[in-house]
Amino acid sequence: SIESAQHKPQTAWRTDNRRLSVDRHPPRTTSDEIDLYIRTYFSLLRSSGEVRVRAFEEAHIYSSSSLHEGCREPAPDVAAFAYSAGRLPSCIFSVRRIVLGQSHEHFEAAGLQVREWQSVSTRGRRRPLRYDGGETLAAFVTSISDIDDLIPIVTAFQIEWNKMHLLLSQSDLGKQLALAGANTQTSDAAIDLSALATALSLDASGMRTLKAALGDSLSIGLREMAQRELDLSVRLLVGSYSQYQRAAQRWWSGIEPHYLRPTHPRRPPVYFVSSNSHSVVNLLGGYARLHRDQLIQFAHKRNPEQLAEPLAEAIQRGNEAKADNLLYYLLRSFLHDPLGASHRDSVREFDKESGIQSVESPGRIDVSAQLVQIGSLKQDRVDPRLLPPDVARSFSRLSQSDAVIVNIDYPLGMAAYHLLSRLAQGVGELRGIYVMGKAATLNGRVGDVMISSVVHDEHSLNTYLLRNCFASSDVQPYLEHATVLDNQRALTVRSAFLQNRAYMGSFYHEGYTVLEMEAGPYLSAIYEIVNPSRHPKNEIVHLSNSTPFEVGLLHYASDTPYSRRQSLLSKSLSYFGVESTYGCAIAILSRILRSEIARLSSA
Repeated sequence: SIESAQHKPQTAWRTDNRRLSVDRHPPRTTSDEIDLYIRTYFSLLRSSGEVRVRAFEEAHIYSSSSLHEGCREPAPDVAAFAYSAGRLPSCIFSVRRIVLGQSHEHFEAAGLQVREWQSVSTRGRRRPLRYDGGETLAAFVTSISDIDDLIPIVTAFQIEWNKMHLLLSQSDLGKQLALAGANTQTSDAAIDLSALATALSLDASGMRTLKAALGDSLSIGLREMAQRELDLSVRLLVGSYSQYQRAAQRWWSGIEPHYLRPTHPRRPPVYFVSSNSHSVVNLLGGYARLHRDQLIQFAHKRNPEQLAEPLAEAIQRGNEAKADNLLYYLLRSFLHDPLGASHRDSVREFDKESGIQSVESPGRIDVSAQLVQIGSLKQDRVDPRLLPPDVARSFSRLSQSDAVIVNIDYPLGMAAYHLLSRLAQGVGELRGIYVMGKAATLNGRVGDVMISSVVHDEHSLNTYLLRNCFASSDVQPYLEHATVLDNQRALTVRSAFLQNRAYMGSFYHEGYTVLEMEAGPYLSAIYEIVNPSRHPKNEIVHLSNSTPFEVGLLHYASDTPYSRRQSLLSKSLSYFGVESTYGCAIAILSRILRSEIARLSSA
């Protein structure tokens, strides 16, 4: 058990001639309050029927989550509400029950024909969701992390909804909204925002957060909130380890036909990258850079996120790196806008000419993949930052490469373990594993990049020591504003909500400054790739010299919870995070190209 975990002594260890001491395990992985919360919802979800979310509320409140510090107060914690609302679909205002399952077959066995339901999405989570158009929402779970993530989100949402319902029911505005009922003609403009602020005791900042949380559903959400208390129920159909593995098998089955070759080698060597769905493709495919005028015109017409002026300024000053980053960021908005939607096929064909193929939601798992045939890359399309003189001179050698870059859109928590484990069984030689993702930082600023050589994993209770192939000098040249912090220690948490201030403080005291969700599961999978046994539990595990391939971890800070709680709760990184994203992606791809050129040169 967590309570009986022993902290074993450990001598110092060395990596890249830098000495870091790891004298003992970090403090207990969870506090008593958070451990109680986890045990509460898993024990209740074992029920074969529906469980009211109210059953989770007491444990949720008692956990004193850092993301929900105002849960005990009568005043609404709109920051926690906004965080939760951003990770739930807009139909949540009509939903009364949420059903969790691992496959279409599980839902259908329960009488839910989810294949015929509407597919819905959220702003802050990539999770397959289906809505029946009435009161039921189906959520597909691909690992235990989906449950750790979703239950606290739903519980926080309900707690804050009901606080606001009580306050609205005591105000004239709330009574008017409740009487409006099903009157869908009530527009956002008809709502007296000043009266709303007074009724909910919100200042200007709180009102902005609430409006952002409700988004296009402002009037609908407020009417529903004024009319009724929220009383959601949750049902878990299946939550077995074997079914998580089966989901990973479905995912790989969707990718494998695009990976296998009819000629030798049938299973080519792989550089595995976990990042996002755009950075690798943009840097290697070049569509955005080579169609600059098209995107500049789009920026002037639509000006998404007010980026037209910064783009024009970057071009005028000759800051090509910033201009390219902005163009990469604008491309996604362009392809999702009526002005650019018709160009999607053209972009896919353009990328295909460079050996890049995208596989969207393979096996109905919402973790997309991109496969890059290194031998088909075109030098004139590759981002210039990947082509310093030595690489540019030798780039032609890459035409002889048989290797493939497999980039996946980073999965949530333990899904990383299941997906990498399955991929490793299906590919040929692994030549490198590189992970880039978001994290909270306890000592840096939003946008900074952290490079860790020690990772403590809440899932396995292991402390992993690794030789991270990246150093500050690999990333800093590509950043104008952010700082790169290497030799850091990372903590892989179970969920953003499952941490409190005392919990974070104890880890900070032990030198852990990076909080994220995927590194530990990835390292557990790596251990099993290179060892003949399952990963251990509650041990210090040395991976520094035992992997025949490179391992690299890069995290960029999306939140500073120790100093500014509002940053994660009330805003997204938006363009602010693009510099860090592309700085990390350039470091990863530079490493891959140089490694492959060196291998081919020595053959």
